Amino acid sequence: MPDFRIIPSIEVLRQRSGVRALESQHGVGATIEALRAAATTLRAKIAAGDTVTAAAADIEAMASASLAEASRGSLRPVINATGIIIHTNLGRAPLAEAALGRAIAIASGYCNLEYDLARGARGSRSVHAEALLCALTGAEAAIVVNNNAAAALLILTGLAQGREVAISRGELVEIGGGFRVPDVLRQSGALLREVGTTNRTRVGDYTAAVSPSTAMFLRVHPSNFRIEGFTERPTVVELVEAGRAMQIPIVEDIGSGSLLDDLADEPSVQASIAAGVDIVCFSGDKLLGGPQAGIIAGRRHLIERLRSHPLMRALRADKITFALLESTLVEYAAGRAASTVPVQRMLRMPAADIERRAQSIAAQLPADRWRVAFIGGVSAVGGGSAPGLQLPTVLLALERDGRSPDDLAQWLRMLDPPVIARIDHDRVVLDLRTVMADQDAALVALLNRET
Repeated sequence: MPDFRIIPSIEVLRQRSGVRALESQHGVGATIEALRAAATTLRAKIAAGDTVTAAAADIEAMASASLAEASRGSLRPVINATGIIIHTNLGRAPLAEAALGRAIAIASGYCNLEYDLARGARGSRSVHAEALLCALTGAEAAIVVNNNAAAALLILTGLAQGREVAISRGELVEIGGGFRVPDVLRQSGALLREVGTTNRTRVGDYTAAVSPSTAMFLRVHPSNFRIEGFTERPTVVELVEAGRAMQIPIVEDIGSGSLLDDLADEPSVQASIAAGVDIVCFSGDKLLGGPQAGIIAGRRHLIERLRSHPLMRALRADKITFALLESTLVEYAAGRAASTVPVQRMLRMPAADIERRAQSIAAQLPADRWRVAFIGGVSAVGGGSAPGLQLPTVLLALERDGRSPDDLAQWLRMLDPPVIARIDHDRVVLDLRTVMADQDAALVALLNRET
């Protein structure tokens, strides 16, 4: 018969100094539950015939491990070695150091989120970041909500509810997570008026659709796909001219939010504003390289209608978002963004620099455990941005005896922190474009673990 008497009672276990330390760190209730679960596990091992010589120490160790795992939470930092810069599954844009410092300063105490310092009275949070956004984009006014889907919903609800929105059939897109433009239009109460065809839409298609119920012409940048071949699409300038002639506002959702003009096929916000677009909306955590946010910029009278809309309160951003966004915008205003905003820095990283880092890491891996190779490849922008842009890179291919590519990729994901790689031509590869330079040493240490 199994001897369960070697398992101490919970109260006896609680007298151990290690358990008292666990109670101090994790709380009495959580520690007791962890001890009970560990005791149950140990009891099952004894029943199965396993030999146990240090029951109390084993229970304490198991409880300690489970409490540590629970307290860590489900959200964890990872090393992104996929080469996808704006990786939605991995949190999109990593933030600039200046932005992180600013967020800590704002979050660690009180701030003037909704307080007018000049008047000594209640103010509006919607004014934060506005001056910087207007200076950078040329817009008359701007507001910030919690993401670009919210921005689109607010625009359509606030400016087109119960009225028609003319949009090209080729721009009725679906982005990640099943988010579809037609669904947002319906949710806003606006009426969808499709114009043109999937591959060819002309200005005349928009103007022919105008009626007394037309609220706007909506232009959506196809940021996550390309239609090639027999295609036609009005330029922004052509659409603006048509809208002005018929007194119809032009709204453009450009999605990726580029504030620099040097990325192929991606419109910049300031170019759209300069072309005369009345309202532009875009994301804060894509090419801009800031926090998750939806930014709306354009004509003052239209922005003010959105600012005062009841839906604005439900979609508003918090103080941390404003702190991160303003600090990121300051980097652009100062002309430093190309080197200080991680997304912009990664976009510009030469393949030669990536190769040097890959060679350095490979030189520190034992040859009896790893087979390494360097192969040419491409990095992706990701995040539904610039799908046709391929960034030349050098991939560090890893092979290990006894492990298939799938097994090796899973082993990398189980490290602490997890390393997220990709499999290319039946080999696990690391693209160091998206690995922070100060993570290289940690990556080497992880790869040299004996498991």
